Amino acid sequence: MVNKMSSSKKERNDDEEDVQQELLEKDYMLEMGAVLRTKGRHTIHCLTVIGQIEGHSMAPQNQKTTKYEHVIPQLVAIEEDPEVEGLLVILNTVGGDVEAGLALAELISGITKPSATLVLGGGHSIGIPLAVSARRSFIVPTATMTIHPVRHSGLVLGVPQTMRYFEQMQQRITGFVASHSSISEKRFTQLMMRTGELVMDVGSVVDGATAVKEGLIDELGGVGDALAYLYREIEQKG
Repeated sequence: MVNKMSSSKKERNDDEEDVQQELLEKDYMLEMGAVLRTKGRHTIHCLTVIGQIEGHSMAPQNQKTTKYEHVIPQLVAIEEDPEVEGLLVILNTVGGDVEAGLALAELISGITKPSATLVLGGGHSIGIPLAVSARRSFIVPTATMTIHPVRHSGLVLGVPQTMRYFEQMQQRITGFVASHSSISEKRFTQLMMRTGELVMDVGSVVDGATAVKEGLIDELGGVGDALAYLYREIEQKG
């Protein structure tokens, strides 16, 4: 009788722990826009970059944002956690803070575990360095990417030092994209400075197939293709 009662109590405790874990994972997903661990044959951390990438200034309340101060510790934890075997970054972003976006791209590129990015909907502006930052990049055919020079907003002092700063920032972005994809700096700059395609602006909009053709993205594919790549890399590494 005692053994049966102990067994029943243990089962209730296990059930309560499972419920608490599910609630924790749900809250984490809602707050951080990420899944703690997928439940496939390998443990993949899924990170989403959606809406506007928020940097040092807060975006308006009615905008969907990805807060870089939330993503940075997630990426450090992914690299450090021995149970996490790979990283999948899903992007549908309009761009945002240039320095924050480039910082996140550098962090993703520094992950030593198998990593993949998948562009859904859009990977615009500073979302492009993020899209190419993993070891393998994927894009769905209907997604688009807007390539344009660094813009500024608000009050900017009209002095040569300010213009030089923007030139240096643009060079950093162009160099990062070229070094993490198959597109050359020259071709990326050509697409970035194209006239006549964007209304009242310079730049280019490329769809999924064109992004692959230009060498900006590695492969056309969806979430299944990205996960299959990660599984292969994990198993070869093991």
